Amino acid sequence: MSLEMLEQLEAKVQMAIDTISILQMEIDELKEKNENLAMEAQELRNGRQGLAEENDKLRNDHNAWQERVRTLLGKMEHVE
Repeated sequence: MSLEMLEQLEAKVQMAIDTISILQMEIDELKEKNENLAMEAQELRNGRQGLAEENDKLRNDHNAWQERVRTLLGKMEHVE
């Protein structure tokens, strides 16, 4: 092989190494973003679950109040 061909090959190998390094950095960044998004998604799921539980409690409280009001109204009708 000539010296020129070796230099071209060396340049191509160096470009390949540089490209691989850049791609590895991008992969690392994407993995980190993925982990962050997964944690955020879990936090959102937990928040959603908490809101659903609070909503159920409020619905139950509302229903209890409605029943109490109905009972009081029924008692008032008997008073008249």
